[in-house]
Amino acid sequence: MRVEPISAAEHLAFVRARRSVSFLQTPGWGRVKTEWRSESLGWYDGGRLVGAGLVLHRPVPRLERFTLAYLPQGPAIDWAGDLGAWLGPLAARLKAHGAFAIRLGPPVRTHVWSAAQVKEGIADPAVERLTDLPGGAGDPAGARVAAHLAAAGWLPQSPEDGFGAGQPQFTYELPLAGRTEDEVLGGMNQLWRRNVKKAAKAGVEVTVAGGGAVPSGAELKEFHDLYLHTAARDRFTPRPLRYFETMFAAMSAEDPARIRLYLARHQGDPVAATVLVRVGAHAWYTYGASSTHKREVRGSNACQWAMIRDALAAGCDVYDLRGITPTLDADDPHVGLIQFKVGTGGRAVRYAGEWDLPLRPRVYQAFDLYMRHRAKAGRRSR
Repeated sequence: MRVEPISAAEHLAFVRARRSVSFLQTPGWGRVKTEWRSESLGWYDGGRLVGAGLVLHRPVPRLERFTLAYLPQGPAIDWAGDLGAWLGPLAARLKAHGAFAIRLGPPVRTHVWSAAQVKEGIADPAVERLTDLPGGAGDPAGARVAAHLAAAGWLPQSPEDGFGAGQPQFTYELPLAGRTEDEVLGGMNQLWRRNVKKAAKAGVEVTVAGGGAVPSGAELKEFHDLYLHTAARDRFTPRPLRYFETMFAAMSAEDPARIRLYLARHQGDPVAATVLVRVGAHAWYTYGASSTHKREVRGSNACQWAMIRDALAAGCDVYDLRGITPTLDADDPHVGLIQFKVGTGGRAVRYAGEWDLPLRPRVYQAFDLYMRHRAKAGRRSR
């Protein structure tokens, strides 16, 4: 097996031939992350392209000739195969072209918990984390990948709370394959069903901005205003409007059905907005925003239900509500996130997490020290 650069067109054709590949592993995502240099790499078995990955390169401060090579939620390879045969050529190629380390996130599950198990854990004062729950179904494929990476010198990067500088290790997913709208709605808890019906009865109208094409500047501004309001209320650092303009332009150019903006209005007032991304049979809820005013009309639930229905209509296998923290402690402020998502039914999932392979240990140590100092400075400034 050999690893070589491939064109964006070759990469996109490979993605389109798969049932599911993370949107973070599409060539379009490289055009979204303008602060990184991106390239598409392909794995060849003889003359046949059998794997592909988007690599994002970030220079080391004051050592710009070296880069961290990052493959978020990827690469798209056979993770059930001989991982040495896949990852060895990748490491050799990236080191030869200036990478001091590789960071990747295998898209393989290690544990799955049902909605019922999660609810029981939240109600039990003795259970503080998902990993404390008895009976969480383990996935031997994910365990095998993690064991191989550890034995091969890769270093786990997943923080205790499930969130870090990269992608979340714990997510919440709603299975859709083989289900009808009525079955999905019936699998939600009573509060979710009531809120979906309440939004409809109140006259909340959900539209897809741009009719499913690129949203207009006014529509993106409407979303971003709600997003800034949400960021101030929920105390997180928002992205600028320009980021979303770039995101919609780049991803829509790759595939008109790749990304959609949903806007919920009540009597003409914007009350909620969400962003859906789809690659093949996998749909992701990536961003959400809501107004504090008129929260009682449940615009957020209306947006979620519209996205779930569209994912079903598109033949998706899964609707991915993205990151959660593993906390089940009722006193933890993060528990509200999983409580909201568990209401859809579905399952909590733990992935193998992100792993680093130092290629130039001294440079990697300097980078690791720099990142630790930056994280401490960030905590002090809060």
